[in-house]
Amino acid sequence: MADGVHVTYTVHGPGGRKGGATAALSRLFTRGPAPGVREVHAVKGVSFTAYKGEAIGLIGSNGSGKSTLLAAVAGLQPVTRGRIYSHGQPSLLGVNAALMNDLSGERNVILGGLAMGMSRRQIHERYQDIVDFSGIDERDDFISLPMRTYSSGMGARLRFSIAAAKDHDVLMIDEALATGDAAFQRRSQARIAELRAHAGTVLLVSHTLRTVRETCDRAIWLEAGELRMDGPSAEVCDAYESFCGARFSSGALAA
Repeated sequence: MADGVHVTYTVHGPGGRKGGATAALSRLFTRGPAPGVREVHAVKGVSFTAYKGEAIGLIGSNGSGKSTLLAAVAGLQPVTRGRIYSHGQPSLLGVNAALMNDLSGERNVILGGLAMGMSRRQIHERYQDIVDFSGIDERDDFISLPMRTYSSGMGARLRFSIAAAKDHDVLMIDEALATGDAAFQRRSQARIAELRAHAGTVLLVSHTLRTVRETCDRAIWLEAGELRMDGPSAEVCDAYESFCGARFSSGALAA
Protein backbone atom coordinates (compact mmCIF):
# COMPACT_ATOMS: atom_id res chain seq x y z
CA MET A 1 0.00 0.00 0.00
CA ALA A 2 1.20 3.51 -0.82
CA ASP A 3 -0.02 6.20 1.55
CA GLY A 4 0.54 9.79 0.37
CA VAL A 5 3.89 8.94 -1.21
CA HIS A 6 6.14 11.74 -2.44
CA VAL A 7 9.48 11.07 -4.12
CA THR A 8 11.94 13.89 -4.79
CA TYR A 9 15.44 13.50 -6.16
CA THR A 10 18.28 15.72 -7.34
CA VAL A 11 19.49 15.85 -10.94
CA HIS A 12 22.99 17.10 -11.77
CA GLY A 13 23.06 18.73 -15.19
CA PRO A 14 26.01 20.11 -17.17
CA GLY A 15 28.12 22.32 -14.96
CA GLY A 16 26.82 20.72 -11.79
CA ARG A 17 30.32 19.74 -10.68
CA LYS A 18 32.15 22.89 -11.74
CA GLY A 19 33.33 25.83 -9.67
CA GLY A 20 36.04 24.32 -7.49
CA ALA A 21 36.45 24.36 -3.73
CA THR A 22 36.09 28.13 -3.36
CA ALA A 23 32.74 28.17 -5.16
CA ALA A 24 31.53 25.18 -3.13
CA LEU A 25 32.51 26.90 0.13
CA SER A 26 30.72 30.06 -0.98
CA ARG A 27 27.53 28.12 -1.73
CA LEU A 28 27.75 26.44 1.68
CA PHE A 29 27.72 29.81 3.49
CA THR A 30 25.10 31.39 1.22
CA ARG A 31 22.96 28.20 1.18
CA GLY A 32 22.70 28.53 -2.57
CA PRO A 33 22.26 25.53 -4.91
CA ALA A 34 25.12 24.24 -7.01
CA PRO A 35 25.04 25.36 -10.65
CA GLY A 36 23.31 22.89 -12.95
CA VAL A 37 21.54 21.14 -10.05
CA ARG A 38 17.76 20.88 -9.95
CA GLU A 39 15.26 19.05 -7.81
CA VAL A 40 12.69 16.76 -9.44
CA HIS A 41 9.41 16.05 -7.66
CA ALA A 42 8.71 12.76 -9.47
CA VAL A 43 5.83 11.36 -7.38
CA LYS A 44 3.32 13.66 -5.70
CA GLY A 45 1.13 12.33 -2.93
CA VAL A 46 0.17 9.00 -4.54
CA SER A 47 -2.01 6.61 -2.52
CA PHE A 48 -3.34 3.19 -3.50
CA THR A 49 -3.85 -0.28 -2.08
CA ALA A 50 -2.94 -3.44 -4.02
CA TYR A 51 -4.62 -6.67 -2.95
CA LYS A 52 -3.48 -10.28 -3.17
CA GLY A 53 -4.17 -11.85 -6.54
CA GLU A 54 -4.44 -8.53 -8.39
CA ALA A 55 -2.64 -7.54 -11.58
CA ILE A 56 -2.41 -3.74 -11.80
CA GLY A 57 -1.17 -1.83 -14.82
CA LEU A 58 0.60 1.51 -14.35
CA ILE A 59 0.17 3.82 -17.32
CA GLY A 60 1.01 7.43 -18.11
CA SER A 61 3.17 9.66 -20.25
CA ASN A 62 6.96 9.48 -20.25
CA GLY A 63 8.26 11.05 -17.06
CA SER A 64 4.98 10.63 -15.20
CA GLY A 65 6.64 8.82 -12.26
CA LYS A 66 5.69 5.20 -12.99
CA SER A 67 9.16 3.67 -12.75
CA THR A 68 10.07 5.88 -9.79
CA LEU A 69 6.98 4.71 -7.91
CA LEU A 70 7.86 1.06 -8.53
CA ALA A 71 11.43 1.65 -7.35
CA ALA A 72 10.05 3.25 -4.17
CA VAL A 73 7.72 0.31 -3.52
CA ALA A 74 10.67 -2.05 -4.01
CA GLY A 75 12.72 -0.07 -1.48
CA LEU A 76 15.25 1.01 -4.10
CA GLN A 77 14.24 4.69 -4.09
CA PRO A 78 13.88 6.66 -0.82
CA VAL A 79 10.48 8.17 -0.11
CA THR A 80 10.54 11.88 0.70
CA ARG A 81 7.14 11.89 2.43
CA GLY A 82 4.44 9.31 3.02
CA ARG A 83 4.64 5.60 3.75
CA ILE A 84 4.78 2.31 1.85
CA TYR A 85 3.52 -0.89 3.46
CA SER A 86 4.01 -4.34 2.01
CA HIS A 87 3.05 -7.87 3.03
CA GLY A 88 6.02 -9.85 1.78
CA GLN A 89 9.08 -8.79 -0.20
CA PRO A 90 8.45 -6.83 -3.42
CA SER A 91 10.63 -7.83 -6.38
CA LEU A 92 11.31 -5.36 -9.19
CA LEU A 93 12.00 -6.61 -12.69
CA GLY A 94 12.95 -3.99 -15.27
CA VAL A 95 14.57 -3.88 -18.68
CA ASN A 96 17.73 -2.67 -16.92
CA ALA A 97 17.64 -5.31 -14.20
CA ALA A 98 21.17 -6.09 -13.11
CA LEU A 99 22.67 -9.05 -14.90
CA MET A 100 26.38 -9.43 -15.60
CA ASN A 101 27.08 -8.46 -19.22
CA ASP A 102 30.45 -10.20 -19.33
CA LEU A 103 29.03 -13.51 -18.10
CA SER A 104 27.14 -16.02 -20.22
CA GLY A 105 23.38 -16.37 -20.17
CA GLU A 106 23.85 -19.71 -18.41
CA ARG A 107 25.88 -18.13 -15.59
CA ASN A 108 23.35 -15.32 -15.29
CA VAL A 109 20.53 -17.84 -14.86
CA ILE A 110 22.44 -19.36 -11.94
CA LEU A 111 23.35 -16.02 -10.35
CA GLY A 112 19.86 -14.61 -10.87
CA GLY A 113 18.30 -17.67 -9.25
CA LEU A 114 20.67 -17.45 -6.28
CA ALA A 115 19.89 -13.73 -5.91
CA MET A 116 16.18 -14.59 -5.65
CA GLY A 117 16.89 -17.07 -2.86
CA MET A 118 16.68 -20.27 -4.89
CA SER A 119 18.99 -23.18 -4.03
CA ARG A 120 21.40 -24.60 -6.58
CA ARG A 121 19.24 -27.71 -6.75
CA GLN A 122 16.14 -25.64 -7.54
CA ILE A 123 18.04 -23.73 -10.22
CA HIS A 124 19.26 -26.99 -11.75
CA GLU A 125 15.72 -28.39 -11.79
CA ARG A 126 14.25 -25.28 -13.41
CA TYR A 127 17.15 -24.31 -15.66
CA GLN A 128 15.81 -25.83 -18.87
CA ASP A 129 12.34 -24.38 -18.27
CA ILE A 130 13.89 -20.92 -17.82
CA VAL A 131 15.82 -21.19 -21.08
CA ASP A 132 12.84 -22.58 -22.97
CA PHE A 133 10.57 -19.86 -21.59
CA SER A 134 12.97 -17.13 -22.71
CA GLY A 135 13.00 -18.42 -26.29
CA ILE A 136 16.81 -18.29 -26.39
CA ASP A 137 17.59 -21.34 -28.51
CA GLU A 138 20.42 -23.42 -27.06
CA ARG A 139 21.02 -24.97 -30.48
CA ASP A 140 22.39 -21.60 -31.61
CA ASP A 141 24.55 -21.59 -28.45
CA PHE A 142 23.30 -18.13 -27.40
CA ILE A 143 22.88 -19.28 -23.81
CA SER A 144 26.65 -19.86 -23.59
CA LEU A 145 27.55 -16.44 -25.03
CA PRO A 146 28.17 -13.30 -22.92
CA MET A 147 25.07 -11.21 -22.19
CA ARG A 148 26.67 -8.23 -23.96
CA THR A 149 26.20 -10.08 -27.25
CA TYR A 150 22.42 -10.30 -26.72
CA SER A 151 19.92 -7.93 -28.25
CA SER A 152 17.88 -5.84 -25.80
CA GLY A 153 14.89 -8.10 -26.46
CA MET A 154 16.83 -11.28 -25.70
CA GLY A 155 18.18 -9.79 -22.48
CA ALA A 156 14.72 -8.63 -21.34
CA ARG A 157 13.20 -12.04 -22.10
CA LEU A 158 15.90 -13.82 -20.10
CA ARG A 159 15.43 -11.44 -17.16
CA PHE A 160 11.70 -12.08 -17.08
CA SER A 161 12.22 -15.84 -17.44
CA ILE A 162 14.57 -15.91 -14.45
CA ALA A 163 12.18 -13.86 -12.31
CA ALA A 164 9.18 -15.96 -13.42
CA ALA A 165 10.87 -19.16 -12.22
CA LYS A 166 9.89 -18.31 -8.65
CA ASP A 167 6.61 -17.34 -7.02
CA HIS A 168 6.64 -13.78 -5.66
CA ASP A 169 4.52 -12.04 -3.04
CA VAL A 170 4.72 -8.86 -5.11
CA LEU A 171 6.27 -8.85 -8.59
CA MET A 172 6.75 -5.49 -10.29
CA ILE A 173 7.51 -5.50 -14.01
CA ASP A 174 8.83 -2.36 -15.69
CA GLU A 175 8.40 -2.60 -19.48
CA ALA A 176 10.03 -6.04 -19.55
CA LEU A 177 7.22 -7.53 -21.65
CA ALA A 178 7.38 -4.92 -24.39
CA THR A 179 10.36 -6.46 -26.17
CA GLY A 180 9.02 -9.98 -26.69
CA ASP A 181 7.17 -11.41 -29.65
CA ALA A 182 3.52 -12.50 -29.52
CA ALA A 183 4.39 -16.03 -28.37
CA PHE A 184 6.58 -14.75 -25.52
CA GLN A 185 3.89 -12.29 -24.43
CA ARG A 186 1.33 -15.10 -24.30
CA ARG A 187 3.67 -17.17 -22.13
CA SER A 188 4.29 -14.15 -19.91
CA GLN A 189 0.58 -13.47 -19.48
CA ALA A 190 -0.02 -17.11 -18.57
CA ARG A 191 2.78 -16.96 -15.99
CA ILE A 192 1.36 -13.77 -14.49
CA ALA A 193 -2.00 -15.53 -14.19
CA GLU A 194 -0.28 -18.36 -12.30
CA LEU A 195 1.38 -15.88 -9.91
CA ARG A 196 -1.99 -14.30 -9.20
CA ALA A 197 -3.55 -17.72 -8.62
CA HIS A 198 -0.97 -18.27 -5.87
CA ALA A 199 -2.06 -15.02 -4.18
CA GLY A 200 0.75 -13.02 -5.72
CA THR A 201 0.32 -9.38 -6.67
CA VAL A 202 1.63 -8.06 -9.99
CA LEU A 203 2.31 -4.39 -10.83
CA LEU A 204 3.03 -3.85 -14.52
CA VAL A 205 4.39 -0.67 -16.12
CA SER A 206 3.73 -0.57 -19.85
CA HIS A 207 3.29 1.96 -22.63
CA THR A 208 1.40 -0.70 -24.58
CA LEU A 209 -2.22 -0.32 -23.52
CA ARG A 210 -3.14 -3.59 -25.19
CA THR A 211 -0.82 -5.42 -22.78
CA VAL A 212 -2.47 -3.69 -19.82
CA ARG A 213 -5.96 -4.47 -21.09
CA GLU A 214 -5.14 -8.15 -21.68
CA THR A 215 -3.02 -8.76 -18.58
CA CYS A 216 -4.49 -6.52 -15.87
CA ASP A 217 -7.97 -6.16 -14.40
CA ARG A 218 -7.09 -2.81 -12.79
CA ALA A 219 -5.04 0.17 -13.92
CA ILE A 220 -3.53 3.24 -12.27
CA TRP A 221 -2.91 6.32 -14.40
CA LEU A 222 -0.12 8.66 -13.30
CA GLU A 223 0.42 12.03 -14.95
CA ALA A 224 3.14 14.51 -13.93
CA GLY A 225 3.66 12.49 -10.76
CA GLU A 226 0.02 12.64 -9.67
CA LEU A 227 -2.59 9.88 -9.59
CA ARG A 228 -5.19 10.81 -12.21
CA MET A 229 -7.35 7.67 -12.17
CA ASP A 230 -7.56 4.26 -10.50
CA GLY A 231 -10.11 1.67 -11.63
CA PRO A 232 -10.94 -1.14 -14.07
CA SER A 233 -8.21 -1.37 -16.70
CA ALA A 234 -10.57 -0.90 -19.67
CA GLU A 235 -12.04 2.32 -18.22
CA VAL A 236 -8.67 3.78 -17.22
CA CYS A 237 -7.07 2.91 -20.57
CA ASP A 238 -10.01 4.49 -22.44
CA ALA A 239 -9.68 7.68 -20.41
CA TYR A 240 -5.92 7.82 -20.98
CA GLU A 241 -6.37 7.31 -24.73
CA SER A 242 -8.90 10.16 -24.82
CA PHE A 243 -6.48 12.37 -22.90
CA CYS A 244 -3.62 11.58 -25.28
CA GLY A 245 -5.85 12.16 -28.31
CA ALA A 246 -7.04 15.52 -27.02
CA ARG A 247 -3.51 16.61 -26.16
CA PHE A 248 -2.27 15.61 -29.62
CA SER A 249 -5.13 17.49 -31.31
CA SER A 250 -4.55 20.66 -29.30
CA GLY A 251 -0.82 20.48 -30.03
CA ALA A 252 -1.46 20.01 -33.72
CA LEU A 253 -3.82 22.98 -33.78
CA ALA A 254 -1.35 25.15 -31.90
CA ALA A 255 1.34 24.24 -34.42
